[in-house]
Amino acid sequence: MNRHPRGGRGFTLIEVLVALGILAITLAAAVRASSMATDGALESRERLLALWVAQNRIAGYSAGLPFPDVGQRSGEDIQAGLSFTWHETIEATPNPWFRSVLVKVSGPRATGYSLATIKTYVVRPR
Repeated sequence: MNRHPRGGRGFTLIEVLVALGILAITLAAAVRASSMATDGALESRERLLALWVAQNRIAGYSAGLPFPDVGQRSGEDIQAGLSFTWHETIEATPNPWFRSVLVKVSGPRATGYSLATIKTYVVRPR
């Protein structure tokens, strides 16, 4: 008596290998998607912190930093344990009581481009 006839109900080796191949591709796509989401969250965090650095530079002029001379300045600031580099470009305006201030901030991973940019005008204190 033959318990497993030739036309049995199981899967062939080829069918199992195809199913495993499809599963491997699906899992690789899921890992890639989660990796991209993590990178996006990290970049968003760095952009937010860079924006805070730029806003702190601008707020400093309202809080008592001396009226800026025309020219360029650079420096570093630390936000949430990360080091950011800021560059300020100060330009004269037609009104001598005002200066145009452009602040660009680059982060620890993005040294070739600005994560945050703010342009504002600063008034000379009386």
